[in-house]
Amino acid sequence: MFNLTFSAAHPLSAYGWDQGFAESFVPHAEQGFLPGRIVRVDRGRVDAVVPDGDGVRTVLADTAPVATGDPLRVPCTGDWAVLDLANGRSGAHVDGVVRALLPRRTAFVRSTSSKRAEGQVLATNLDHIVICVSLAEPLDLGRIERFLALAMSGAADEGPLDTCAPSPASGAQPVVVLTKADLAGAPEGLAHLVADVESAAPGVPVLAVSSATGDGLDVLRAVLAGGTSVLLGRSGAGKSTLVNVLVGEEVQLVQAIRDRDGKGRHTTTTRDLRPLPGGGALIDTPGLRGVGMWDAHTGLARTFSDVEELAEECRFHDCAHRGEPGCAVQEAVDSGELSVRRLESYRKLQRENQRIVAKTDARLRAELRRDWKQKQALGRHMMERKRGPQR
Repeated sequence: MFNLTFSAAHPLSAYGWDQGFAESFVPHAEQGFLPGRIVRVDRGRVDAVVPDGDGVRTVLADTAPVATGDPLRVPCTGDWAVLDLANGRSGAHVDGVVRALLPRRTAFVRSTSSKRAEGQVLATNLDHIVICVSLAEPLDLGRIERFLALAMSGAADEGPLDTCAPSPASGAQPVVVLTKADLAGAPEGLAHLVADVESAAPGVPVLAVSSATGDGLDVLRAVLAGGTSVLLGRSGAGKSTLVNVLVGEEVQLVQAIRDRDGKGRHTTTTRDLRPLPGGGALIDTPGLRGVGMWDAHTGLARTFSDVEELAEECRFHDCAHRGEPGCAVQEAVDSGELSVRRLESYRKLQRENQRIVAKTDARLRAELRRDWKQKQALGRHMMERKRGPQR
């Protein structure tokens, strides 16, 4: 039976195994199963690292026993799996099967690009969500706020697969990393860019790094050594180069950005988890063209904590911040304390998140429909007043 005694010298500790996961694995160890962390997913099969004496080895496992129609509950890179290696199928070239997943502590979830109300889990059991932004192109603060809202939502799945007990949701710590800092020009210009991002990410660490010169990498390594991290960002953000530098070897292909539009090419095609030489584990992801909201109400409140705090000072609790008397938010905009761009970004992400949630929440759909009808009626009333009495 698998040894459940946890220590820093445990062969899986480099991949994030700790006392909590060891305790949740107890019922499965009694059945002769092994724990393994999923380091890659590909077409219904997963690569997972499992203990092998004093070290680890990688096995290929079939996920058919935990197949589900719920996209939020399929095995994902970062999951801890319960592996049955006694029933591998040599003819199918697999070493075993996944019998269950241990409860997820955290997960980064976005909505799919389809019109259906579906979420996609990009990585699980995260301690840090690293949002990579290239300084080789103009900053898109709205995109950073979008990533932060999802990262701060602290989404964990609603329950485990198979027989695992549920765990409460808890959020991972977001970090914004400004890559290619060597291309930002003078130090004063770089300082201004960092300050702009900090204004869009209150309370979130913002680090400027350069894979070419090594600037800022020691601080980033210290952050990543504290657990499992995922790198997120659009193609061309420098994630693959950063992974190679952090891992200490060429594990990712790097291509130049396109000359005609400055956009990156997709050089990473799968989500892979790797241990880092200085401690911690890192999940790299393909470049993300779109990052849709997914039940990010909590994340929006945390990302836009400055707007939320101002809203509490408004005269009316249901203030829409569009010219109502006693609106503290609008007063902050007029005084320059709050930028128009940030307020519009807040409104945009709120509307998008409401639409996503309403697709699966009949009560919210009814409330939005009622609110829309009231606004239409008010609009007609104001138009009639403007026209005056009809003769």
